[in-house]
Amino acid sequence: MIVAYWIVAGILAFFYLYSGGIKVVRSRDGLRPMMGWVDDMPFAFVRVIGALEVLAALGLILPPLTGIAPWLALVAAIGLVLVQIGGLIVHLRRGEVRIIGINVGLLVLAGVAAWLATVWL
Repeated sequence: MIVAYWIVAGILAFFYLYSGGIKVVRSRDGLRPMMGWVDDMPFAFVRVIGALEVLAALGLILPPLTGIAPWLALVAAIGLVLVQIGGLIVHLRRGEVRIIGINVGLLVLAGVAAWLATVWL
């Protein structure tokens, strides 16, 4: 179960460090080709989402790795579940049904990570 957690958490952390990192550092124009939804949101909200994704990625890895408050891994995974639910809602409202596959996949992975993170409780 611990090995499975590290595999799933590593995949999620890699994805969200990249995804959240670019939301934090790139301009709206730089994000628009990949994320058309940024025009529908206040840009400060996009930055907050990016920062939360980076924090969640770190929360999946650092607490269990260091042994300091490892329960935070569960909190981070639940946070990523909520991020993906929000992403699904945004894409469905925009009529982007064809691209929700990645959201569904990440939602499932985050849910599995939350379940596996119970090993740290």
